[in-house]
Amino acid sequence: MAMTDRIWLKSYPDGVPADLDMTQYTSLVALMEESFKAFSSRTAYSFMGKEVTYGQTDSLSQAFAVYLQGLGLDKGDRVALMMPNVPQYPVAVAAILRAGLVVVNINPLYTPRELEHQLKDAGAKAIVIIENFAATLEKCITATPVKHVVLCAMGDQLGLLKGALVNYVVRHAKKMVPAYHLPGAVRFNEAVARGSRGTIKPVRLTPDDVAVLQYTGGTTGVSKGAVLLHRNVLANVLQAEAWNEPVMKQVPANEQPTSVCALPLYHIFAFTVGMMLSMRTGGKLILIPNPRDMPGVLKELAKHRIHSFPAVNTLFNGLANHPGFNTVDWRHLKVAVGGGTAVQSAVAKLWFEKTGCPICEGYGLSETSPIASCNPVTSQDYTGSIGVPMPNTEMKLLDDEGREVPLGQSGEIAIRGPQVMAGYWQRPDETAKVMTVDGFFKTGDVGVMDERGFFKIVDRKKDMILVSGFNVYPTELEDVVSQMAGVMECACVGVPDAKSGEAVKLVIVRKDPALTEAQVRAYCKENLTGYKQPKVIEFREDLPKTPVGKILRRELRAP
Repeated sequence: MAMTDRIWLKSYPDGVPADLDMTQYTSLVALMEESFKAFSSRTAYSFMGKEVTYGQTDSLSQAFAVYLQGLGLDKGDRVALMMPNVPQYPVAVAAILRAGLVVVNINPLYTPRELEHQLKDAGAKAIVIIENFAATLEKCITATPVKHVVLCAMGDQLGLLKGALVNYVVRHAKKMVPAYHLPGAVRFNEAVARGSRGTIKPVRLTPDDVAVLQYTGGTTGVSKGAVLLHRNVLANVLQAEAWNEPVMKQVPANEQPTSVCALPLYHIFAFTVGMMLSMRTGGKLILIPNPRDMPGVLKELAKHRIHSFPAVNTLFNGLANHPGFNTVDWRHLKVAVGGGTAVQSAVAKLWFEKTGCPICEGYGLSETSPIASCNPVTSQDYTGSIGVPMPNTEMKLLDDEGREVPLGQSGEIAIRGPQVMAGYWQRPDETAKVMTVDGFFKTGDVGVMDERGFFKIVDRKKDMILVSGFNVYPTELEDVVSQMAGVMECACVGVPDAKSGEAVKLVIVRKDPALTEAQVRAYCKENLTGYKQPKVIEFREDLPKTPVGKILRRELRAP
């Protein structure tokens, strides 16, 4: 399909251009520094009642960038971030990028096994980590290239009194910081203090420099880093801004656009559409460190006028069903974007009834920074589709031979646009598997397109399981569980789950007949982060297989 045939353009709302100028910034740093200047006195982040301005974020990140450069880190070196949504996160991101380094986002709930793989694979020389998870790092640091550790605490940026109180509660009352020993680690506030005495060595950044390594599970079981260049994330920020514009322009000029960041910043959706987009628009971002604490989330949101709320189905559902939902003034909400996993129609209906703002569902992947398509923000109806491709973006459907399928037929969704990654980090073989010769990225999702250009996902080509927006790859789980004593073989599949969309079901053939479900659960807890752990464990005499011996996963899905 030629670009001239972008049939979806006729479904665009008024005011959304077909193509945007992607050359207005040379890097994410140029975008951030423009905002630091223009919005210096405005609140950039609100966290536990404390507000941090753009000007403060500017000077803190500048000082932290000086500190990182002083460690002898050179342009292109990787720095890992392992934190929940705390104000140090955006500061560290801005500092890493200003120092010409590369951000490696890490899920703070990773087990030592998962963390070790990612730090080794990325070749990370430094890590900024919240003390709550320092014990995990201690268990694997010697096996990784990490030489420098910066430790953050929940209360670092809350001022002396409140900060000390919060840290006390987190450390002692709630016992959320297990004992650790990381000799040579430097505290975040100390690193900033050291850096504030120097100046940044200028680094020339181009759009083609690497900004982020965003890890995504691999079909082979090992997670791979999607290489996102400055221009990929920039493009997606500008695309998201243009897409939201028809409703965001209704926000009165004297009112600061305010967005909720309840999704974790290490997830590319929150990274781009939460942090970077808010930076671009001079918005206020409400940082929610623990979205599972629904009363806490609602208590925080009740203090603000909210205009934008990107979330996943489970969060929309949990909030809308919470008795305290109406303590928040939802009247100003202009856009609620659902991503990560399919939004269920019942949730969309309830949300619209309660807020008057529809959930517009989008679609994307770590490999596309993330947004590839979205429903128009002006539509009032739940479509059950993933909408239409973003500006400057093409999507087509391919058959197994890589040919485009006729309209109305299903095929694998392939995406081409400025937000598509440069490839997988140091994996040319894996990159070659997913990229077509003409530059389309093959997603592994099977979809169908209607005559208006709206796409619908009908199936997943890969066996991936999607738990509340997080990818779980059966091969990784099977690889981990099969190493357990007493397991002969195992397989895992996704089964429908009312709360998280899908849940993990693990089927085991025992080597040791005495092996119990409780032992398997304890082992999984030790080796796999929460969302990867099986919800259902089943023991069987044998697994269904093809004549070649390949496990037939679809047969296992049957209840």
